[in-house]
Parts: sequence; structure tokens; C-alpha cells
Amino acid sequence: MDGRRTVVEVASGSPPANGTVSVVQCVFCKQDNDRVVDSRSCGDGGLIRRRRECLACNRRFTTYERPELASRMVIKKDGRREPFNREKVLSGMRIACQKRPISSEQLSAIVDRLEADIFGDADREVESREIGEKVTEELKGIDKVAFVRFASVYREFTDVGEFVDALLPFLRGEALMKLQGNIHGDLARKVLLKKDVRNGSHPGSP
Repeated sequence: MDGRRTVVEVASGSPPANGTVSVVQCVFCKQDNDRVVDSRSCGDGGLIRRRRECLACNRRFTTYERPELASRMVIKKDGRREPFNREKVLSGMRIACQKRPISSEQLSAIVDRLEADIFGDADREVESREIGEKVTEELKGIDKVAFVRFASVYREFTDVGEFVDALLPFLRGEALMKLQGNIHGDLARKVLLKKDVRNGSHPGSP
């Protein structure tokens, strides 16, 4: 039988080869005796997908392995420190992106880039403000509604004025696009008018 449930595990050390037995608890019978039947990298290679077969119940399930990284501490606004939590960042983005045309893969890619920045820095601490700004900028380029939702929570707008200030860049951008469209339309009409005059026809005549 083939199961579709998925568990996530953290990989450290050398990965098991196909056909070898490893210690991962079966999601069906909870036994920790299984073998890897298929392994392949996902995305940019930073994630490994393994198809496993439980030797106790013979059912199959999938695990995803991500390299274990040195811990990074997040400095909260009130000065408290807590370990960086990938799932916490994803959860916040999922809430902001509800009912928006944004895939889980896009959100995971954002967190991947965020982790690359954080863990690529020699500093072992990062301010929550910096994380919020990076996510906000990422969402700004993907979906305006998701950006405003996330920013309204992250930036903790205290009044309508602050909320409007966040929207102004988008409103100005849309207004500029409409203006450019009107200008192009006017230019096109002028070109057609000149062409009609040169041909000796009256503007608007069939």
C-alpha cells in the first residue's frame, strides 16, 4: 500500500543510500524500521526527498531532509531572544497570502532566500525587524494585497495615516501607469488624425 502522508526530518552526516535501512518512525504503524527506496534532490539541491518503505507494515511514505544549520538567534522588539524558526515565518506569510494566487513553492523560496541571508552572515544574531523587512520586500514584488496584510501586522500601524502611507507607493504606481496609458492613447489618436489629413479624408469618417 502507498501512503501520501509526509514527515520532515533534519539530516546530519552522510545521507543513506537507496535500499539501506535508516531510523525514521513510520507515519502509519509508528515502528522505526524502514528502508530508503528512492532519493532525489529538490529545488536548488538544498532539500532531499526520500521515498521510504516500512519493513514492519510494508507501507510507503515520504520524508524531506534539510541540512542542519548552526542556530541563529532572533532579537525581538522587547529585547528577548529566541531561535530562528522557519515555520513561524512561513505561518505568518500563509496568513497574509490566504485566498491569493501565491503557491506554497513561492513562499518556501522566500524563506529559502531569507535563510541564505541570515545564515550566510557571520553574525549569529538578527533583529526581528530585519526579518520582517526582508519578507515585506519579497511580498511587495509578488502580491500587493499580501504585502499590505503582512505589513499591517508586522509594522503594527497605529492609525489610518500610517496604513495609507504604506499604500501610497502602489497608488502612485497605478496612477502613473494610467497616465502613461492615456498619453500613449492620445499620441496614437494624433498619429491617426495626421494620417487622415494627409489622405484627404475627414477624421472619424468611414
